[in-house]
Amino acid sequence: MERPEPELIRQSWREVSRSPLEHGTVLFARLFDLEPDLLPLFQYNCRQFSSPEDCLSSPEFLDHIRKVMLVIDAAVTNVEDLSSLEEYLASLGRKHRAVGVKLSSFSTVGESLLYMLEKCLGPAFTPAMRAAWSQLYGAVVQAMSRGWDGD
Repeated sequence: MERPEPELIRQSWREVSRSPLEHGTVLFARLFDLEPDLLPLFQYNCRQFSSPEDCLSSPEFLDHIRKVMLVIDAAVTNVEDLSSLEEYLASLGRKHRAVGVKLSSFSTVGESLLYMLEKCLGPAFTPAMRAAWSQLYGAVVQAMSRGWDGD
């Protein structure tokens, strides 16, 4: 029997992907709430942001949000064949390691992703959907984590 997960993922993402910047901002606002220590990692032209709000409204950071949403979009598109993204995700992991991101912070990103989906979809975000997204996100992080192995 076909597993319904890919359909649940696609169905829920359709709604979110209509306004990626808006929903991506919700994700990162939540992330900075949960892990304020991540804020200093985002510096552009050596300028430190004084607050999460300051960061979330900067053009450079909005660009980062767009990129993150595109990565999620790629994962959704390839949900049935994530191995095709493996090299790309490992190099993304290396880039994050290079700027001082700890692998452990990605579990907070995962919580923030689920929070954003719940905020966007409301009651339509079912436990089955949450489970499917947790599974997908876990696979993405596992691929990215190879960037910390120094393979």
